[in-house]
Amino acid sequence: MMNEFMKLAKEEAIKGVQKGDGGPFGAIIVDENQKIIAVAHNEVLKNLDPTAHAEVMAIRKACLTLKTKDLSNCTLYTSCEPCPMCLSAIIWANIKNVYYACTKEDADYIGFKDKNIYEFLSGHNNMIKLEQIDRDECLGPMLNYKKNNNEIY
Repeated sequence: MMNEFMKLAKEEAIKGVQKGDGGPFGAIIVDENQKIIAVAHNEVLKNLDPTAHAEVMAIRKACLTLKTKDLSNCTLYTSCEPCPMCLSAIIWANIKNVYYACTKEDADYIGFKDKNIYEFLSGHNNMIKLEQIDRDECLGPMLNYKKNNNEIY
């Protein structure tokens, strides 16, 4: 028997594809009481936004619903293993439990470029030029933020 939240994530993925919103990805966020906080699907094509992945959209909705940036008491269910961008968003949101169905290899098989990002992160940078410039001029605002004990998130 399929997990009820994963079933909803799958249904949301199907809905997103049927609407032409984006790729076959759905995500659900529930709170510690198993109450659904956010339901989302990939909206990259709809929004013309390459960051509008299902997990990111769900995190955005959950944060707005709960009026917080800290989702540490929440669990994420997603129809596919989170890509590096989504994984980063999950970490920034403090989500500790993530359940996924399909794998990053499955996403690669159907043509999504997660593998390129994993290769980049492992030191194989042949996709973009990444070069540091003007550090000294830009370091001041960072040091002032630290000096003023601004909130770290």
